[in-house]
Amino acid sequence: PVLKILGSKDVFDLLCPVMSDLNHEEFWILILNRANVVKTKILISTGGQSGTVVDPKIIFKKALDANAASIILAHNHPSGNLKPSAEDIKVTKRLVEAGKLMDMPVLDHLIMTDRLFFSFADEGLL
Repeated sequence: PVLKILGSKDVFDLLCPVMSDLNHEEFWILILNRANVVKTKILISTGGQSGTVVDPKIIFKKALDANAASIILAHNHPSGNLKPSAEDIKVTKRLVEAGKLMDMPVLDHLIMTDRLFFSFADEGLL
């Protein structure tokens, strides 16, 4: 089925089955076409209980290889705390800037728990 991303809830619904109940952090990206239809989802990194490595070069290489028009970032917080850490905010800003330079916008970054999510776009932090 074609999944068009109309908002942050669509991203949560797509990735919740993949990331709920994990006891470690994972960082994923969604590859979107120009119509905001999800072409694929890609696991970028798996970490420990309180963090995972996010390398912008890896993210944009995978996005370029997949012919992404735009991307959406997502990672989970196994602790259940939805508040973005200072590192979450810093890495999001770096990836948004890199996306602008490459004409490949970062449309959102979700922090997810089993039942809830925090959207950088919804909160005006992109």
